Amino acid sequence: MNRLYPVIFGVLVLPALLLSGCTSDSSGKASVSSPEPETVSAAPTEPPAAQVSFEGTDLDGNPVSSAVFSQSKLTMVNVWATYCNPCLREMPELGELAAEYNAGEFQIIGIVSDVMEGADQSQVEHLVQQTGANYPHLLLNQSIYDALLTDVSGVPTTFFIDETGVVLGRVVGAREKSVWKEIINELLAAE
Repeated sequence: MNRLYPVIFGVLVLPALLLSGCTSDSSGKASVSSPEPETVSAAPTEPPAAQVSFEGTDLDGNPVSSAVFSQSKLTMVNVWATYCNPCLREMPELGELAAEYNAGEFQIIGIVSDVMEGADQSQVEHLVQQTGANYPHLLLNQSIYDALLTDVSGVPTTFFIDETGVVLGRVVGAREKSVWKEIINELLAAE
């Protein structure tokens, strides 16, 4: 029986923990854990950080690869889901941010974590239009999952990636536009 406990934990408890990022409290309102942004920096003696590498498609069916990072000094990759109210609430302000910066300096890319390539994407298209999130959104596939989502335990999760494809930091949870702007400006100034 003692050998079954790890199996039971792995099958029942672990998936519940991983899916708990965007949950509902007793009032039915969505809540998200909001720790401070995790910023990753490498000391000169450490090996260089791994570059994010993927291939996928956007909502229009256009191929997109990790080469997209080279188009801007800083890329904000926002991982969201169609069922996540905090994700949807912050998307209008993310759309505003995308429009406020020069594309050569900063860009935003959304990754829809619960809609696979080839699936019906009409709900995603509707939500993007409804929220005014006018920036590229990628549909999930194995390549994108392996590149960025293996350690994502809740949505929204946002990565900041430099022009070489190296992850500079990660933020779990939704933020106000002013907070995003502060993080973006700090990362751009450090480049």
